[in-house]
Amino acid sequence: MIWGDFMQTLIHNFTSRQYMITPNFEYFHYIDRSATEIDYHNHDFYEIYFFISGNVTYMIEGKSYKLKSGDILLVHNNELHKPVVQQGDVYERIVVWVNPEFLKKQSIYGTNLSLCFQSYSQGKNNLLRPNPESLHTLRDIINKFENACNSVSYGSDILKDLYLMEFIVFINKHYLESFGDRIQDDIEYDEKVNNIIHYINENLYSDLSLDSLAKIFYLSKYHLLREFKKHSGYTVHQYIHQKRLIMAKSLLKDGLTVTEVCNRCGFGDYSNFIRAFKKAFGASPKTFFKA
Repeated sequence: MIWGDFMQTLIHNFTSRQYMITPNFEYFHYIDRSATEIDYHNHDFYEIYFFISGNVTYMIEGKSYKLKSGDILLVHNNELHKPVVQQGDVYERIVVWVNPEFLKKQSIYGTNLSLCFQSYSQGKNNLLRPNPESLHTLRDIINKFENACNSVSYGSDILKDLYLMEFIVFINKHYLESFGDRIQDDIEYDEKVNNIIHYINENLYSDLSLDSLAKIFYLSKYHLLREFKKHSGYTVHQYIHQKRLIMAKSLLKDGLTVTEVCNRCGFGDYSNFIRAFKKAFGASPKTFFKA
């Protein structure tokens, strides 16, 4: 196994929690011998997912990634995603959650540490597949990072921050060097559906009715509904609704008023927006805004 000579480390019990309890980053090393079903979700932080072993296809925004040992997935906080795990093989992975604001503060001298998470833009994908030499370097960095995270010795709190930065700088460099690479064999998606998803995400404030989308993309409504559900896991209406809510939460955090957010996210009806937001996040937009 490529990753088999990792130093002995603390293995975490899997958590279905999708929020951070520390301000900057969290790290998990999971080994599961039975598959846990997880539904589509997103979260407020970036996710770095290192696949070590198992039989896993990862679904992100209408694309299916068939993973190989050593693969890295970079997930933006606005992206809907879920793993599909087959029974039988030991499922091992390392997951790092990173607060976008933390990376923004650490990005100095023109070095944008969030660059590698911008894979949601059209024409890009979420998968990095390092060559053996790069993977060896990355493994060494992760070993140092894991040891610091699991240590209470003098300086370990400082070292884990330093190794995390080394780790993210390395990933960004590999992301830039691999820009334009086509890993086609293990990525499946429908180009038309991918274009529709991109259009929706760029135009959440606009008319995104089924009639409008069918006209723009020269598809029958029946064909659009069927293919979109097949490749994204959502109906068109469910997907648009979820992405508008994700955008609304982000804009509220940026300080926009509830009325401004409602208008910018294309909800139209203020009362419907309030009800939908409260149902999704357990609090009204005003309460969320004050939090």
